[in-house]
Amino acid sequence: MTRHESKRIRVIGVPMDLGAGRRGVDMGPSGIRLAGLTSRLSALGYVVVDEGDLDVPSPEVCEAEPANARFLSEIRQVCETLCARVVDVLAANEIPVILGGDHSIAIGSISGVAKFYKERQEKIGVIWVDAHADINTPQSSPSGNIHGMPFAVLLGMGEPSLVELGGFAPKVAPENACLIGIRNLDKKEKGIVIESGVHAFTMRDIDQRGMASVMEEAIERASAGTAGFHLSFDLDGVDPREAPGVGTAVRGGINWREAHLLTEMVADSGRMLGFEITELNPILDHANMTGELAVDMALSAFGMSIL
Repeated sequence: MTRHESKRIRVIGVPMDLGAGRRGVDMGPSGIRLAGLTSRLSALGYVVVDEGDLDVPSPEVCEAEPANARFLSEIRQVCETLCARVVDVLAANEIPVILGGDHSIAIGSISGVAKFYKERQEKIGVIWVDAHADINTPQSSPSGNIHGMPFAVLLGMGEPSLVELGGFAPKVAPENACLIGIRNLDKKEKGIVIESGVHAFTMRDIDQRGMASVMEEAIERASAGTAGFHLSFDLDGVDPREAPGVGTAVRGGINWREAHLLTEMVADSGRMLGFEITELNPILDHANMTGELAVDMALSAFGMSIL
């Protein structure tokens, strides 16, 4: 199933901030909804059902253990629930749209997409937009925050109970996985990216080549031999002048027009299997401008065009 084969969208909120080091992204789904996600997707001709939020425990009532993978048990439980929910959504011929929450939720969402297609003897690709590579493991992470580890987990590296979520690993082959917009990596993390075999398009690549060239290659890689790809969009991939409401802002990111071109090209490809947008922190936002940007990205990914 690709975007062009279904006009039914299922929205799932995951108010997770257990994976982050700073509170506030648990309010991200509300900020995105406040910006009119459902009504604006419906105006594009989709049948949209928002089923509300998954239950996520508060950090205040949990133990942040182990130190190198904080709140591991709670994050695993939420991601297991999300994985199963995404499988059910795809089985109903609906497109899952997941609202974060910190980026650790991608362990659940992408595991669900991968499991659905694996049962049909198909692979998936992943396009991961982010200022960070999120490819740390508990052994390499300087913070122990799991939102810096999901890309590694999906590639089969890191905490075994997360890697094996859904009953198989890896969820995506490195040749079908692309990072876009990275510009802030930990020292050990740089080596993991290089050794992993994924294709990383840094901000320098975007500066030198332009977003159109980068996305043409990324879509080709993520689509090669796959049923399609999941788009995982961390809002800190966008420059903080455009997206101030994120917890880990890094200067020099994708600008507003480049972000739209990225998602417009995703829509044009007809290969998107699922979509998530993460790391909106309304506490740090200005008049919900980052929440509105999140909705703009979703609309472009689902086919809104200038003409």
